[in-house]
Amino acid sequence: MDIKDKSILVLGGFGLVGQAVIKRMMRASSEQPSHIVITSLGQAEAESAVDYFRTLYKDQETTFEPFWGNLFVRESWKDLPREAILRDAEKREELIGDVLGDLTESVVTSNTLYNAIEWARPDAIIDCINTSTAFAYQDLFTLGQQVRASLRDGSGQSAELVERLLASLYIPQLIRHVQILHRAMIDFSVRAYIKVGTSGTGGMGLNIPFTHSEERPSRMLLAKSSLAGAHSLLLFLMARTPRTAEIVKEIKPTATIAWKEIKYGPIRKSGKPIELEDVTLDEAEELGSQLALSKPSTSGSSGKFLESVYIDTGENGIFSKGEFETISALGQMEMVTPEEIAENVFRELVGASTGKDVVAALDASTMGPSYRAGYLRESALRMMTALEEETQTPSVAFEMLGPPRLAKLLFEAHLLKRIAKDFAGMLSHTPEELSQKAESILREDSRLRSNIISIGIPILLADGKKLVRGTHIKIPARRWETFGDESHTVELNDERRDIWAHDGWVDIRPDNMELWRTRIENIRGEAEAHGNGTGSETDRSPAYWNNFESLDEGRLAAWIFTFEEGGERIKR
Repeated sequence: MDIKDKSILVLGGFGLVGQAVIKRMMRASSEQPSHIVITSLGQAEAESAVDYFRTLYKDQETTFEPFWGNLFVRESWKDLPREAILRDAEKREELIGDVLGDLTESVVTSNTLYNAIEWARPDAIIDCINTSTAFAYQDLFTLGQQVRASLRDGSGQSAELVERLLASLYIPQLIRHVQILHRAMIDFSVRAYIKVGTSGTGGMGLNIPFTHSEERPSRMLLAKSSLAGAHSLLLFLMARTPRTAEIVKEIKPTATIAWKEIKYGPIRKSGKPIELEDVTLDEAEELGSQLALSKPSTSGSSGKFLESVYIDTGENGIFSKGEFETISALGQMEMVTPEEIAENVFRELVGASTGKDVVAALDASTMGPSYRAGYLRESALRMMTALEEETQTPSVAFEMLGPPRLAKLLFEAHLLKRIAKDFAGMLSHTPEELSQKAESILREDSRLRSNIISIGIPILLADGKKLVRGTHIKIPARRWETFGDESHTVELNDERRDIWAHDGWVDIRPDNMELWRTRIENIRGEAEAHGNGTGSETDRSPAYWNNFESLDEGRLAAWIFTFEEGGERIKR
């Protein structure tokens, strides 16, 4: 991608890697972007980063602009601490709905990340946020123990703790984040997305000695690694999705990232200086059968704070000389510089192959479709067809694969196959004739009718007013609040009927038959648009459709999923 005169959104641009990426882009004198939006969690950080770059590149034409706030929640909450959201019962309930509920238009458009992308309208996004750490440090393990303890002792906090646990579930948060990101990139025509990820352990294994608890390795550290891996696979899927950005890549550093600066001064933890305490040996306490993990201060504030020489490693915090020497030593996490990461990000962005893109590595190392499988597939289909004829049993759908829409399409195609036999037969019937004949088949063929409704697929009759159904139906789907409620009902109107018929009811109304006729015309037109169709140019030539002399249920459903549903596979 040529970044000259383009707009770039750098998520986490205040951080060590984010700043290095911006500097690398600005070093490319002939390819500088026209505008860079820098995001950070806090307003002061975002604005200070912008001030820094405006001063550093005051003679350049590139403009810089800040955006701040928590990108993983609603924009109206973006400046609230997470604890403030969780402490508010109404907000906590809304947060759970945003994470665990359906991906509604409201959920998408209220999200901070979506609005940031809409506001910035970037050509490319460089994501330097440590997403895995942000989610994993919500610490499900401690929350889970608190819930268990509260349930055991009957504490009135149980309901709130359970809600906090639900709001902190890692995987639903990650999934929702990627869903919203994907939607925003499509809606606002983002051309490239590059993620700076993590391994969670600085490249070390389960034997990592650096930990967050007495466990080795800690559960929280493994949670971070698990999320990092899940994130990589979600990006792997995004890169295989039509209409997404042309470039979807991930650079995954697996070493200590260092450093920003070396200084002498106050040592801060969670933004606060560490206050010095002192206890003389004469004040040592006697060890007994119990040990208090904390106790009230008896000496009051000393007014003195820990000061020392330190190295600032950005998002990973500050280390003493001894800590830095240990963590970066040969055989430990060792070290990679932010400039090296930025170089790989930049090169991948402008189209050079670095060999460090995780998405490309997964593409290259995962097993895709094979020639042998394709060859044997035809044998399997021939054997199944022969057995269908021998047993006089059409094998149409069981609703094991899902979604119910697939079973619905297959049974509708099967009915049309029985009525019309081939493409010409389909187009020689009016929609009303197809509808009437389909209803006659279903009225007379009890075996077919029973097969359909027994797997949860109802049949909407030609008049649109009657539904043939079994005990259970798959669409509309039973929601969580209806579990165990066998008598649950839902409101029905014409709009909902049409939606549910589309999603998972065999629909033999004339309007749907007209849709099928249109599909057949489109398929034939597509197949005939490439001359004689004997070359390798087209995947679906007349020969693929058996010269239009048959209606194959699976081929028709696959065409619909590919072209109408936008479900085409683009990598193999």
